[in-house]
Amino acid sequence: MLSVAIATCLFAATAGGHAAQRETRIPDNAIATAAQLRETALKSDLGYRITESLTTEVGPRLAGSEADARAVAWAVAKFKELGFDKVWTEPVTFPKWERRSESAQVVGANRQPLHLTALGGSPAGTVEAQVVRFADLAALEAAPAGSLAGKIAFVDYKMERARDGAGYGPGSRVRSKGPSAAIRAGASAYLMRSAGTDSHRNPHTGITRFDEGLTPIPSAALAVPDADQLARLLALGKPVTVRVALDCGWDGTYTSQNVIGEIRGSKKPDEVVLIGGHLDSWDLGTGAIDDGAGVGLTMAAAKLIGDLKQHPARTIRVVAFSNEEQGLHGGKAYAVAHASDVARHQIAAESDFGAGRIYAYSSSAPEYAKAADAQIAQALEPLGIEYTPGQGGAGPDIGPSAANGVAWARLAQDGTDYFDFHHTPDDTFDKIDPQALAQNVAAYAVFAYLAASADGDFGSKPATPPSDKK
Repeated sequence: MLSVAIATCLFAATAGGHAAQRETRIPDNAIATAAQLRETALKSDLGYRITESLTTEVGPRLAGSEADARAVAWAVAKFKELGFDKVWTEPVTFPKWERRSESAQVVGANRQPLHLTALGGSPAGTVEAQVVRFADLAALEAAPAGSLAGKIAFVDYKMERARDGAGYGPGSRVRSKGPSAAIRAGASAYLMRSAGTDSHRNPHTGITRFDEGLTPIPSAALAVPDADQLARLLALGKPVTVRVALDCGWDGTYTSQNVIGEIRGSKKPDEVVLIGGHLDSWDLGTGAIDDGAGVGLTMAAAKLIGDLKQHPARTIRVVAFSNEEQGLHGGKAYAVAHASDVARHQIAAESDFGAGRIYAYSSSAPEYAKAADAQIAQALEPLGIEYTPGQGGAGPDIGPSAANGVAWARLAQDGTDYFDFHHTPDDTFDKIDPQALAQNVAAYAVFAYLAASADGDFGSKPATPPSDKK
């Protein structure tokens, strides 16, 4: 029982030598209000409607595109429409990458089209060459320098499905590190099996990197069935030639905006609980699960808190982060802009793993705040959320702020099917379950309200610079 967990935390805090007045607790009246808020949120379709608005009225939101500017304008207008007390933007500048066209074909006796998409960051180029298959990234990295001269490297690594998305780490490394490994081996172009768990003919895009000092080569991801087809052709034992044609690349810089809305706190308005998601998306779908849902559900959670007769003590801040997809640019810009305000951030949580039901809660709460952390978990328990202290970490866009010392919370979503749609043309609004999204809204509303109502903090304090550590 969580009540036992709370008692255990209380004992641990006392045993650890923390003064009683320093122990963070949540008042009983706030717990009662949170229970009512939870039920209200479960009956609300607000998060679903906000997500529908973003994905329908703006659609895909590639960072630096014309739709990026429309998304910023949409977010400002939506915060104001929802009645947030304060709305503003903060600039985020980054390199601009564009996708114009892409195609690939097997040429020769087995000629046929292949479905692929350029990886973000790839240069333009047309390459027609024999393909060499590698089972995984390690095999490609072991290829001798020059051994792929005049050839196309193809990494055929199959990503594993997991509720917590654990398979994405190895899969995304094929995307981020594979092109540089191919260049070192002398390849003229790079292909990979998409980092995804589906079997549809939809390639998965995503950002890639090229190590300093290397000349980038055209790099793309094949849809999973097309990767299988290419592997079968290669298994016949005859040379296979593929023609890859990509028209894409970097084109100067662009300044977008983090869009921020606040529900003002009643007693400590200068202290904030931060929740949010990222406003940008890749261009193949409409960015519904990645991350329209995150923006929609956190906006809705804060709006429902704002509708309460009595606001919590602290301010609820919602951030729609700019350009997460190409390098966490919005999260990094926020961390820099608010580096002097670390202690004013009570705690931060981010939704950026689709719209599946939340199944676990954890945070970075220090020992003296563990009782309050367990109180939050207890309020989340009726939503089917397990308390898993010590697990997980900060989300991607709040990661830079967490590195600065901001406390974080993790509301883990079920991502079993997330990578069926992630970064594909299939990331569209119809993939969102309204009931699951309502459960997310309820969880974020309860978490944010209780954290903002706590007597005491959750451990945010400026991090000690590495050079100052003993």
